[in-house]
Amino acid sequence: MLLLVVLAPSVVRAQQSDSVTLSSHYWPKFIAGGISSILAHEAGHVVTAIAVGGKPHFGWDTGRPTIYSGIDSRIEPHKQFLFSAAGLVTQSMLDEAILDVPHDRGSAFERGILAGGLVTTIFYLTIGRTGSVSDIAFIARTHAMTKTQATFLFGSVAAMQMVRISHDHHYANFFARPTADGRVVFGVNVQSR
Repeated sequence: MLLLVVLAPSVVRAQQSDSVTLSSHYWPKFIAGGISSILAHEAGHVVTAIAVGGKPHFGWDTGRPTIYSGIDSRIEPHKQFLFSAAGLVTQSMLDEAILDVPHDRGSAFERGILAGGLVTTIFYLTIGRTGSVSDIAFIARTHAMTKTQATFLFGSVAAMQMVRISHDHHYANFFARPTADGRVVFGVNVQSR
């Protein structure tokens, strides 16, 4: 049902011109925006750890790069909660700033930031929900929120952002794009040369 609510307005607005011209620099700028969003997520963790007296450090968890808080979550669960929530909160705040602050909207870089925030949130609310170093799993371990509560909180924010994006003509074709023959294409189409 949520997909119908989010995607239906995009299909209706497909007749409007897109605010971004698909130049040869579109995808590099879009990818740079996505990477910037992920870096902001990680910076949120690091800054929060330092702010609450932790000693953040980088390490590996089964081959994945990971930022550890340097906080003993058994002794200071509230500080660990703040650290664990900081990444998704930072990305949500960044996306909200983009959607709220008046500016020229719809650039490829900005779309990449928004997409990075939404994809990261969706990842953590689905397949990344139960990983050994999952933010959502750590939030639940601190007993500040359950996994269900954290999922509902961050999922609600992401859902509202998707609705707002789908209704803003500056982000036309963000979730779907029309083809020359009138069909609607969802997702990303990768073509090799």
